[in-house]
Amino acid sequence: MKFFKLIILKEYSILFWLTIVTIIIIISLNIYNTNKINQVAQIQSSIDNIYLKKTIKEITSNLKPRYDSLHYISKSGDTYQSIINRLEINKTEKKILLKTILNEKSLKILKINQKFSFKLDNLNKGNIINFKIETDKKNEIQFTRSNVENIFKTKKIKKNFTKNLVYKETVILGSLYNSAINLGIKPNIILEFARLYGFQIDFQRDIWKNDSFQIIYEEFTNEDNVVVDTGEIIFANLNLQDIDYQLYKFEYEENKIDYFDENGKSIRKTLMKTPINGARLSSSYGKRKHPILGYTKMHTGTDFAAPKGTPIMASGDGKIIKAGWCGGGGNCVKIKHNSTYQTVYAHMYKFGRGIKKGVRVKQGQVIGYVGSTGMSTGPHLHYEVIENGKKINSQKLKLPSGKILKGGSRKNFEVAKIKIDVLKSNLLAK
Repeated sequence: MKFFKLIILKEYSILFWLTIVTIIIIISLNIYNTNKINQVAQIQSSIDNIYLKKTIKEITSNLKPRYDSLHYISKSGDTYQSIINRLEINKTEKKILLKTILNEKSLKILKINQKFSFKLDNLNKGNIINFKIETDKKNEIQFTRSNVENIFKTKKIKKNFTKNLVYKETVILGSLYNSAINLGIKPNIILEFARLYGFQIDFQRDIWKNDSFQIIYEEFTNEDNVVVDTGEIIFANLNLQDIDYQLYKFEYEENKIDYFDENGKSIRKTLMKTPINGARLSSSYGKRKHPILGYTKMHTGTDFAAPKGTPIMASGDGKIIKAGWCGGGGNCVKIKHNSTYQTVYAHMYKFGRGIKKGVRVKQGQVIGYVGSTGMSTGPHLHYEVIENGKKINSQKLKLPSGKILKGGSRKNFEVAKIKIDVLKSNLLAK
């Protein structure tokens, strides 16, 4: 009997302690949940505090990333100084940047549409840690700050472009320029084409309807196969009234390139026959009734009517001896080519970039743009050729012939010409 009582007491004891433990757990859980709810409420109350909100907003609004990248594309009238002054950096840093750029020979002349990229370190007094300047569409120069000295190290980078050779041909139904544009040829290639033929062709009078042209030139594409730039003309042919005027690019000496006809004769002459493309001969050399003064006088030049802004090219290599106002001639440029020839270009709307007295220019270089300044009834170029101090008729000028290839140079040219003809055939077959 006592044994059974002990068993019953033991069972009740276990049940008692289980109950006590359960009650303790329940109480503990209730206390934990109550504390958790109070903590959440306190946190929520803190977050809703208007002053805390303003503080957080103020802190986050003032946070800046470690680095800032700034990009700029140069425009007309810009200088390296004006571009650097746009940067929010101290004067000492600006001086270092300007000196670094001017010490780079390939950046002596600032061009329009050059791309600039600057990387600023906001944790290091806002200093520039590196920057890049695009020298052309295929190349750029990278400047990186040295960790040892307060100078920049330079590195020239060639962009990853693909060079393609493009063949185009068409019949000229209107103007040469419009026919080329309709083919998708870039304006700079058209200008170079006109420059090459400007030595022997008058684009106003020599080109007739249904004449034709063929051209092979270089084109550069990026990784997305988008054309980013054009290169040099390899071959050109202008067919005028069933007569072919072919030009082949040829390196006749090391680093000396020119264009030759099929007989190995250079097309380059002392002066171009026409220093403007797409113009109409509006007034010839000789006596005429002056359109403004109203009386007959000698017209000592040739007038080419063209839209305002049409580029005007230097008809030969030489030195500018005047670039400014010429009275009735308006804005004009005068070039001395050699001891025999000088040329004058009048009524310009504006001068080409960098054109001023004392500057040397190359044949075909743009020196200004067609305008109607001075005594003029409309936009046109008044062009004069002066031979030994006397103004002459530029359209009847007998110009010296260009270089004629002989000996080994002629043999090398014949080989180069065959290769270009084969290239043309292959491009036509595609």
